[in-house]
Amino acid sequence: MRHLSSFLVSHHLSGSQVLQKGTENSIPLFFMCHASGRLPADNRTRGVALVLNSIRLASVGPADKLGPIDFAPRVNFITGDNGLGKSFLLDIGWWALTRNWARGVMAVPRNEGRKKARISYSYSKRTSGDFEDSMEFNRSQQVWPTKPGRPPIPGVVIYAGVDGGFSVWDPSRNYWTDKDASLLRPTSFDFSSQEVWNGLKGEDGTLYCKGLIQDWVLWQQSQSENFSDLEKVLASLSPSDHEPITPGKPVRFGIDATDYPSLKMPYGETVALIHASAGMKRICALAYLLVWTWNEHIDASRRLGRQPAKEVIFLVDEIECHLHPQWQRRIVPALLSVMMSLTKKRVPVQLIIATHSPLVLASTEVIFDEDKDKILTLILNGSEVRIEENTASIQGSVSNWLVSEAFGLRQARSIEAEEAIEVAERWMRGERTELPSNLNTQKKIHAALLASLRGGDEFWPRWIVKTGQVAKN
Repeated sequence: MRHLSSFLVSHHLSGSQVLQKGTENSIPLFFMCHASGRLPADNRTRGVALVLNSIRLASVGPADKLGPIDFAPRVNFITGDNGLGKSFLLDIGWWALTRNWARGVMAVPRNEGRKKARISYSYSKRTSGDFEDSMEFNRSQQVWPTKPGRPPIPGVVIYAGVDGGFSVWDPSRNYWTDKDASLLRPTSFDFSSQEVWNGLKGEDGTLYCKGLIQDWVLWQQSQSENFSDLEKVLASLSPSDHEPITPGKPVRFGIDATDYPSLKMPYGETVALIHASAGMKRICALAYLLVWTWNEHIDASRRLGRQPAKEVIFLVDEIECHLHPQWQRRIVPALLSVMMSLTKKRVPVQLIIATHSPLVLASTEVIFDEDKDKILTLILNGSEVRIEENTASIQGSVSNWLVSEAFGLRQARSIEAEEAIEVAERWMRGERTELPSNLNTQKKIHAALLASLRGGDEFWPRWIVKTGQVAKN
């Protein structure tokens, strides 16, 4: 079994930041980003980490019945074609943990008349073992009824959407009980992409968050601990050692008196963050929300006389969005360690990640542990969707990942090359009936191969030996 300590920082951590064995006394954190897995039974209730164990759906979502979808204790990936329900599963995970819908978008049951729609889930609790619950949709009232009292896991939950929006649930600021019901608290903090940058207010005008632009500059100018935390998180999430994300001095434009954050670019210039690339902006927004959420939670817990949360659950949709392939190879290992930098503790992390990127999966090959990590794939089976666990965690190359169960391509090539090779395979096997008209002779197949394959392609030797044709450079 590989241990977390074998993860020796390909993501530029100092020696003091390397993850170590012995996490029994640490604060567990959960990052949900698309995936599924199962925590071995002997680890579920020992207090090493709390995890969302499973979700089961009936008459809601992409299938009449889906699940149980089991989650592993550390890294989880959910893959599958567009429209099969990866983002939907994150929405369900958010609801199961917080009892409200991210950004107010409710899951709607399948249109099957009186058939009962149900969401079931289970998780492990540090104090009393595994917990299971199930909610049935009330069709007459068009709601998913929830039980009064606290949500199931009183930890911090963060959901990063692919559109740049975030939802945050904080047990000190959103959590309610009968004795504090008189306090006016939002059910969650739901940020649009613009509100992340410009600030979030409640319907009554209460200011919940100043936003990245204002907070970043205020933290920087006051040299607060928040800014130090932000610098650490940005360093951990940087694309490489040679391209660190480093804050520059605030800048202004024209007669606008607004101070804007900036970044020191690797080519020597300072660029306003609002003018940075989409990938840079997404990572900076993620770093800011992590720092804001955690430090606001610590402050609120102190003021209210409560213990800080022992879990952070983080859902991320399409984690690779806007990121260069070099960055895609680093982002998951970086997330495994970034909360340790922020909380200054050894923190076991659970990641649940939705992804279309083979590079994201390849990034975890060295640290992948079948006891801690899992890859689940949503597959269309006729008119229904099912979820399958993939056992092959090491493919050796991105091309192999593309043709693995996780992504399901027949060839890691262009569509034209895929068609030409598959017909050539049939021709070499002597299956020469019912070939497409444009590829029904050896000459046509050879011409198609020449048009779609480079001269040194690995397929050429087989074709040349079998047919005597010669490839051209």
